[in-house]
Amino acid sequence: MGNPWFESVAVARERARKRLPRSVYGAIVAGAEAGVSRDDNLAAFDELGLRPVTAGQVTGQKLDTTIMGQSASIPVMISPTGVQAVHPEGEIAVGRASAARGIPMGLSSFGSKKLEDVIAENPATFFQIYWAGDRDAMSARMERAKAAGAAGLILTLDWSFSHGRDWGSPSIPEKIDFKTALEHAPDVLTRPRWLLDWAKTKQLPDLGVPNYTTNPDYVPGFFEAYGEWMMTPPPSWDDVAGIAEEWGDNFMVKGIGRGDEAKRAVDAGATAISVSNHGGNNLDGAPAPIRVLAECVEAVGDQCEVLMDGGIRRGSDVVKALALGARGVLIGRAYLWGLAANGQAGVENVIDVLRGGIEATMRGIGVRSIDDLSPADLAIPDGFSPTPR
Repeated sequence: MGNPWFESVAVARERARKRLPRSVYGAIVAGAEAGVSRDDNLAAFDELGLRPVTAGQVTGQKLDTTIMGQSASIPVMISPTGVQAVHPEGEIAVGRASAARGIPMGLSSFGSKKLEDVIAENPATFFQIYWAGDRDAMSARMERAKAAGAAGLILTLDWSFSHGRDWGSPSIPEKIDFKTALEHAPDVLTRPRWLLDWAKTKQLPDLGVPNYTTNPDYVPGFFEAYGEWMMTPPPSWDDVAGIAEEWGDNFMVKGIGRGDEAKRAVDAGATAISVSNHGGNNLDGAPAPIRVLAECVEAVGDQCEVLMDGGIRRGSDVVKALALGARGVLIGRAYLWGLAANGQAGVENVIDVLRGGIEATMRGIGVRSIDDLSPADLAIPDGFSPTPR
């Protein structure tokens, strides 16, 4: 392929598209229904301008911070994502990459690698759970995460199970066996490099979710766990408060999209919130997180850390989020494309791209420290954010 290094997340995405089977790539890029929210996650950043300086640019930018008590060399965190069939090493490679670049990581309860193994690679790993199953099952998952040394807990709530996609949902098998392999052969054989990566491991992609269970002798399949999640009645804020109290440590509520909900999360015990619309995979028509970020920051003040997840593709996006009050951002699709393109090195490459973009943007607007960024550094158009009623 020539030089495996890439200079932008867009190049990583294109390499991932060429390397992955269509069904796998489609699962990464998909959004809900018409894809309005997914597309707005990107378009909203393009609407925000930057206010550059000419003379007076500064160098030696301060980029480091802490996220829920964990050091971060740049204000970026790996967002938890489900089964990672894009590369045989999956979350193990992501853990190594994020640790090598000094940033925290979120690990999904629907992840493909055991949380104990991932935390061994990056101790600054936060375990993510869904409101799925009964409370005893959730408690058992939390106890397992604590025993493994998880740095904190992420409770993801932004999901309403809207399945229809105007372009059709990607074909994802319930499990990979010989019969399934034959059915997907026409798709897979067009991506020989991806197939070779898996062939070297002498195994097929595993669609099991080992972090969803505490039974060492049984790993449920993705769709088994997903089905239980779908059938679990949604939680109340009292339920969330119960989880926060039981965990008793760093606790993030992920999926906030309104200022009043941000405040309720804090009242329920959240020490951090993630302003997110699940990458546009939840309620289509929900605004991009960057549009409601300032509203959420204003609602909670300094009562908790506010992070933003959705649409980050370059360092300037990170700067814009911080200027509107975020402590940091989470990245999802961006690092998955890097993982698909070049494994651990590809994830490191994505993080380096973001670091370089943050530095260049801050230099261009004359700001030395991320702590000094403010809305005054942006050109914000009228009507950019929805008006609460």
